[in-house]
Amino acid sequence: MSLLDIKVKPDFEAFRRNILRQGTPERVHHLELLIDGAIKDAIVSRYDLDRALRPSDPFFSIKRDLALHRFLGMDTLYIWTAGFDFPIDRVHSDAPPPDPLLAQRTWVARSGPIQTWEDFERYPWPSVKNIDLRPWEWAERNLPDDMAMVEFTGSILEMVSQSMGYEALCMGLFEKPDLVDAIFRKVGELYVEQARLMTQFTRIGAFWGSDDMGFRSQTLLPPQALREKCLPWHKALARIAHEAGKLYLVHCCGRVDAIMDDLIDDVGMDGKHSYEDAIMPVEEAKTRWGGRTAILGGMDMVFICRASEAEIRQRTREILDACMPGGGYCLGTGNSVADYIPVDHYLAMVDEGRRY
Repeated sequence: MSLLDIKVKPDFEAFRRNILRQGTPERVHHLELLIDGAIKDAIVSRYDLDRALRPSDPFFSIKRDLALHRFLGMDTLYIWTAGFDFPIDRVHSDAPPPDPLLAQRTWVARSGPIQTWEDFERYPWPSVKNIDLRPWEWAERNLPDDMAMVEFTGSILEMVSQSMGYEALCMGLFEKPDLVDAIFRKVGELYVEQARLMTQFTRIGAFWGSDDMGFRSQTLLPPQALREKCLPWHKALARIAHEAGKLYLVHCCGRVDAIMDDLIDDVGMDGKHSYEDAIMPVEEAKTRWGGRTAILGGMDMVFICRASEAEIRQRTREILDACMPGGGYCLGTGNSVADYIPVDHYLAMVDEGRRY
């Protein structure tokens, strides 16, 4: 049997029951934060997934993503909210990427555009009036009944730290606390406004709060600062999602043990995504918190890049043996399907999940 010969039909209702830990699911559900464009291109090209699509179609991109997600057996379709952007200063690498398939590398500038109250007043804050709803309206009408949309939201700490710069934010907690509080409040209010707008779409099944709050050894800000300034906005977003009958998932990199109880018990998240072996293998996360929230992903990024396909298959089965019982687990990478992951390594993980 060759790669991906076992077919999987999407089933969002089964996915939802799995997230809510309503028993061991009948099959492995696959979830990713995102799939990089180069990986999408490679899979679509290899399996000729866009053969029936016209590039001139205004909805070509979303139809292509839909074909890809269904081919991969995913129960969800991700749509980015175009038009709701926080302008951030970025630095572009002068070095060409080591492989022509890789994107040119950029990173957030050390100092952000908001350093003073004058900067705060001048900053071009996003507006929900500028959100392009056309992809969402198309999906609302055309998404197959066995799938649901995922809406990304809630990058609270990320947008605050990028608007000031991480070092300036840390200093600002002591030197400019009023300005820091105002930025958190403004960012949070905007995401709440966005979430309320998006609840009009009945085919959105989950809001995904994507907000990195940790690094290798601890949280990026003191836990109490996160409890006071950041987590209340995630709690508000989770409440909006739940009142509309939608899941609220959280993607958060880094070691955030110190606020996991807050995320589970106070915020009320339905699942936590992003794990790496150097911090906490996903099996340990399932043991510690899997009875209270879903544990998502966890195939370590370094491992999936460097291991052989046989080793990836073995590791996939180890993870599934530990995490599948009782539900509340979705197979996926520890972060995202980045463009530097060998395509066959990613597909080996997906294929082994189908065979499980």
